[in-house]
Amino acid sequence: MSKIITLSLICIILAGFSASAKQSIYNIVDFGAKGDGKTNNTKAINAAIESASKHGGGTVYFPAGDFLSYTIRMKSKITLNLEQGCRLIGDQEVNGVGYDLPEEDAWYKKFQDYGHSYWKNSLIYGDSLHDIGITGNGMIWGKGLYTYDKPNIKGSGNKAIGLKNCYNVTIKDVSILHGGHFCILATGVDNLTIDNVRADADRDAFDIDCCKNVRISNCNINSPTDDGLCLKSSFGLGYARPTENVTITNCHVYGYDFGTLMDGTFKKEFKDETPGAKHCITGRLKLGTESNGGFKNITVSNCVFEHSRGFCIETTDGGFVEDIVINGITMRDVTDTPFFIRLNARMRGPAGTPIGVCKRITISNIIINDVGGRPIFPEMGAAMIMGIPGHYIEDLTLSNIRIVYRGGASKEAIEKPVAENIDGYPDPYRWHTLPAYGMYFRYVKGLNVSNVVLRYMNRDERPAFILDEVHDANFDNIDAQKENGTPQFILKNVTNFSSHQVRGMDDKQVLKTEKQTF
Repeated sequence: MSKIITLSLICIILAGFSASAKQSIYNIVDFGAKGDGKTNNTKAINAAIESASKHGGGTVYFPAGDFLSYTIRMKSKITLNLEQGCRLIGDQEVNGVGYDLPEEDAWYKKFQDYGHSYWKNSLIYGDSLHDIGITGNGMIWGKGLYTYDKPNIKGSGNKAIGLKNCYNVTIKDVSILHGGHFCILATGVDNLTIDNVRADADRDAFDIDCCKNVRISNCNINSPTDDGLCLKSSFGLGYARPTENVTITNCHVYGYDFGTLMDGTFKKEFKDETPGAKHCITGRLKLGTESNGGFKNITVSNCVFEHSRGFCIETTDGGFVEDIVINGITMRDVTDTPFFIRLNARMRGPAGTPIGVCKRITISNIIINDVGGRPIFPEMGAAMIMGIPGHYIEDLTLSNIRIVYRGGASKEAIEKPVAENIDGYPDPYRWHTLPAYGMYFRYVKGLNVSNVVLRYMNRDERPAFILDEVHDANFDNIDAQKENGTPQFILKNVTNFSSHQVRGMDDKQVLKTEKQTF
């Protein structure tokens, strides 16, 4: 008799567990959604989220099918799970009916680009939430999203995922096609994990802004016309907040034609050959340009770049950039400079903000092949590390680096003036051809360069290295190709320079010089 009672209790308990598990999954079809590619399912999807939220949270399940929707309003303790074969499609607004309207204008909107001041006009939106997720092997297709800002079109949306002031967020395994201005815009989001996400973007893929404790891993990112993986620290929250404690690892960054990552063709038929064009194929990793709060404690490792730009580290609006490590990177077919480190004074922020600081950066174990500018500037490509007068990039280490440039410039380029661009938008295209083919340093203190090999594919009569207003610099074990009669180094206003084991020249020790070549 006791065994019968025990078995009955076990059955009751298991039934309770089964009912509980079933209740925690909310299938959008049960709320009236139709995956026919014709029906707008905004009400049904949000009803499923509301029901799950009222019962303490759960998984809102999207089965296979094409589900059109406008703004999906996330709630705390909710995960959206997109099944394999599901396409969540951003619908096109009709006669002003569509996505939620953006937030009302704030006094500080002028301190960042339009898109960084608004989140509500997204396909998936959340503000001040916790413990949320977007998972599954399905696709988010922002078909009806605008790539550029449309502030005057009521009901328009321009972001696939827009999150603000959230914590404990996971985005995993989904694909995002045509994300509008941003596939993911996360602002003030802490404890953020993005893993195994494929993004085929027609502008920015991931923008991680004013966030803390972020892990981005195993992602494939294609972004031909804008930044692929971009860390920012804007004034979009109404105050300066750093982006800090970030790891980026095992990611691929591309600039192939839009849509050709997702279909596996990896085409590069798009050509930017317009004279005077500001941008080339992009697809890069960038810290900046918005940089009010700065960047701290960032590590990038084991990433692959192809047919894209390299990486940028920029502080231009007063933020601190410190303790940055970039290690184990390979690049091929780089469309401008392999890396660009810039401290300047655009100062787009509240009056009285001091100019930023850029220090303690280590870049190591980098292999880069075929570096050069877009077709109208084929000789563009030198790595660029530049502060401004009175404000230096400090404590920079470059080690175990091998770069092959396209090259092709004549010796006339050596005398070309290099603009300061103190208060402008910081981007390599503003300098075009530099007087060095390899690495150009200006306003740097505490520079260590070791185990570096530089080559070029076309005859280039520029030196490998130029140092201008550089102090406390050491070069060790350098093998840089050069033409007969071309110096390896040009030093201008340099103090405490030393070199050891530089191929083709004796060891040097320079305490102070206004100009010296060797």
